[in-house]
Parts: sequence; structure tokens; C-alpha cells
Amino acid sequence: MSEPEQPSGARPRKLYGRRKGPKQSARQAELRRALFPQLQLPLQAGADPRNYFSPAAEEVWLEVGFGAGEHLYEQAKAHPHIGLIGAEPYEMGTAKLLTKLAEGPLANVRLYEGDGRAVIEALPDASLGRFFLLFPDPWPKTRHHKRRFLQMEMLDQLARVLKPGAELRFATDDKSYLPFALERLMAHPAFSWTATGPQDWKTRPSGWPPTRYENKAIKGPPTFLRFVREDKMAGC
Repeated sequence: MSEPEQPSGARPRKLYGRRKGPKQSARQAELRRALFPQLQLPLQAGADPRNYFSPAAEEVWLEVGFGAGEHLYEQAKAHPHIGLIGAEPYEMGTAKLLTKLAEGPLANVRLYEGDGRAVIEALPDASLGRFFLLFPDPWPKTRHHKRRFLQMEMLDQLARVLKPGAELRFATDDKSYLPFALERLMAHPAFSWTATGPQDWKTRPSGWPPTRYENKAIKGPPTFLRFVREDKMAGC
């Protein structure tokens, strides 16, 4: 399959982590050939993401690193009027989600098999109603922390594309990524933490479907963070 399209003028960058996986089954290969082109995100810089869907979505949510797609699929099924964009560079993850979509088709899903940063950079201002980053690769070695997705520069981009009042959801089971993420989210003037007590981050909120990773490979107690995009940034 060809590389995903990049918006014109996009800066080339290195994408860390796996792209290739085990050999796909004949069924998966056929779904990639026949179904994936129908769901592939036609990334266009500055385009209103609601129009990536037919009929046009009332609002658009983005999940970066959807893994095998359990969370994205359940969100799309529960919210048929919301357009769900999923970005995932790992080909087997896309193949597993395509299998779900073949068995239970959903019209409100679009997929980008590549770097989620490219999707975010192409979005116009205040165009997302929700953003998900669930159990991302923690890159635990200190020298690899720069590879983590949740950097201050990325929070600047997310502040740009999220609507006022939109929600940023982050989950991790990694003891080093949690303080790293909290430090940056708390320091960014565009975001405020919704938690009022420990149960708010120790317990999965309602409307937050579990992922396959949580059920099979979780390393420790998970933490669920919900931050809201402020209407006005402090100091503005």
C-alpha cells in the first residue's frame, strides 16, 4: 500500500515505533485492498474535517494511536453523528479495526495510517470536539523522552485545533509517563484538569470504552486524565 498522503508544505519528520507487523491473513489483505480505500482519510490542509464524512458529521473527534481500534470503534458506534478520525501507523492495528468495520460497518469512521501529527497540523483552528491519546508508547528511557507524543509543542497544536470546552483524554499505565504528561498539561495555559478527587483519575470515566491493551498487557494501575480546552488562555 502506498504511503499516506501528506498535506502540501508538510515538514518531513521521523516516525518512531513499529509500522510493519506479522504477515496479514488473506482476509485482512482483502479488507485492506477493498475496504480501506473507502475509509482512508483524504488529508487536506485547512479542510473542515466534518466534510470528510458522508453525510457531514456534526462534530469530529480524533484518536491518535488507536491500537487495534476497540475504543475508536465503540465511540463511533455510540455516537453516530460524531465523525471519528483514527490515526495509527501500525499496519496490523489498521487491519484489526478493518475486520471490526467489515463485521459491523460504521459510516462515521475515517482512518489515517501514519503519523497523527500530520492530521493535527492539517486541521483548521477550533475544529475538534475531543482528542484521545490512550496508552501511548511510553518511551521509558530518559534519552527517548523526546519521542513521546505529549510535548509542549504538541499541546500548542492541540490548543489550536480543539474548540473551547473540548476535552483532551489521556491514559497511561507507565509510572514515568504520568508525571511527564501531568507536568506539561498543568503548565499549559490552554488546558485545565477536570479532576476533583483521586477517583476521577483512578477510575475509568463513563463513556470511556476499554482498549485491548488494558485487558491483556497493562503494566500497572491505569490513570485516566481529562483536561478541558479553556475558552480563553491565561494571560491573553
